[in-house]
Order: sequence, then structure tokens, then C-alpha cells
Amino acid sequence: MKQLIKLGIEAGPLVVFLVVNARAGLFEGTAAFMVATVIALIAGWLLERRLPIIPLVSGGFIFVFGGLTLYLADELFIKIKPTIVNLLFAVILTGGLMFGRSFLQVALGSAFQLTSHGWRVLTLRWSGFFVFMALLNEIVWRNYATDIWINYKLFGAMPLTIVFALSQTPFLLRHQIATDESAD
Repeated sequence: MKQLIKLGIEAGPLVVFLVVNARAGLFEGTAAFMVATVIALIAGWLLERRLPIIPLVSGGFIFVFGGLTLYLADELFIKIKPTIVNLLFAVILTGGLMFGRSFLQVALGSAFQLTSHGWRVLTLRWSGFFVFMALLNEIVWRNYATDIWINYKLFGAMPLTIVFALSQTPFLLRHQIATDESAD
């Protein structure tokens, strides 16, 4: 049940954006997205007494780019947000490796116990995926109507992310550290 609530907190703002956008338009959807993000962050804090880093960073970008979208009445800013967020995540992950740190391990280390090689390769894979998603977002928003871009966000970007994450399962299994080894 807790996982279902957590999923609702993480995906809820996007669902609110999609529903309000379909009924009232992009600007109203963006405003609703911002409000739903605040509610989701508060709910996450009340549930776990901590703010997960990725939803917090994404929330910050939603406020900056959503605020610019609303203030300037220009949908460009909400459309480029996924590009910038994905590129930022790729740079942070790759930059961390350049300095000998796997920020992916910091974020997911409580869920997975992997070898150092496993963390390095998984980090590079996710970094590459984030670059791919940034490029894909650019292609879609620049070449298609806003409604198609919004549908891509729901029916393209989300499923691609889930498929990519699931496709990493065999790799995770090959590079996991046995529980008794991780205690050493």
C-alpha cells in the first residue's frame, strides 16, 4: 500500500497536468501541475519525513519553467523543461563518475547492492538514457503540435522510462552483491 501511495505522490502531478490540460489548456494545466507538485512534496514529507532528491529537483524545475510559462504566457518554457532536466541529470551522473562518485549509488544504494563496476556501468547507462530522452523531447516539441507533445509525455516518455528501467534488471542481477558479502 505504501508503494502505491508513493507512486501516486510521484506520478500524481503529471496526471493532474494531463487532465487539466485536456480540459482547460496548457497554461491552466501548468498552474495545476505546480500546485499538485507542492501537494505531492508535502505528502511525501508527511509520509516519509524526507524529500526524495529527484522529485525535489524536478519540482524546482517545474516552478522555474512553469512560472516562466505562466508569467510570459509562452509554452516554450514548459516544453524545454524535460530537455534541461534530463541533460542536467546526465551531466550530474557523468560528472560524479569523473570525480569517482556514483550519484546513482547514493540515490539507489538502499535499494540495490551492486559491485563498483556495476554502479559505474549502470550510471553510464542511465546518463545515456537521459541524453536520449532530452534529444527525443527536443524532436517532439519542435516538430509536432502541443497536444502531440503532451501525449508523448504520457504515452511515450513514461513508458520508455519504465521499459528502460526494467531492461536493466538482468544487469542488476548479474552485478549485485550477495547480502552476506555486502555486510563485510
